[in-house]
Amino acid sequence: MVIAVIAILAAILFPVFSQAKEAAKRTQCLSSLKDIGTVIALYGADYDDRLPDRRDLKELDYRPWTSWPPSDPRAGWIEGIMKTYGSKEGLLCPSVRGSRMGEIVQVRQGNSNYWMWRFDRIGSDVALDNWWGKTPDQAVSDLISANNPTVGEITGTAEAELAVDPYFPRTIPSVSAELRGLSVHFGGRNRVFLDGHAKWLKDRRLNP
Repeated sequence: MVIAVIAILAAILFPVFSQAKEAAKRTQCLSSLKDIGTVIALYGADYDDRLPDRRDLKELDYRPWTSWPPSDPRAGWIEGIMKTYGSKEGLLCPSVRGSRMGEIVQVRQGNSNYWMWRFDRIGSDVALDNWWGKTPDQAVSDLISANNPTVGEITGTAEAELAVDPYFPRTIPSVSAELRGLSVHFGGRNRVFLDGHAKWLKDRRLNP
């Protein structure tokens, strides 16, 4: 009888403990993204309010996707900048470690598993929707001019995503079936914005 009661309690409590553990990891991941935003702000303060232009670092491990999108948003290049400003953390989301996401080539780069979409190409000309070396105001203005329907409504730095944890929307047909809807955190994603604030977004395009 006692064993049966223990088994019932375990069945009830195990999902609760698992959810609490994942919630703690999601919070830690959000904090790491805030660290990235802080370092970018510190860099700007030292370089005439400009965002980094380290396409030289990006080129070392540049690997555009063969399917959508034809770019490489992995943010391993920023590790050197973060170390310069004394930040040794903030590059690895704890929910990725040891998970399926950590084994996907589009996710891991060096000691980073975050994405920075606006620093995803290395051509000699910086595209409107890329931010290498731009001021925040110019970055926002160019992003609006790019008129990318996937970006959403942008009116300032508070709406412009700087870095996110990886996710593969179900709405992108060219994403392989095994990845479609997959994300680091079930049902949504963390993101930090160009003004430095970070928050969780529940995303219906991702698996619950």
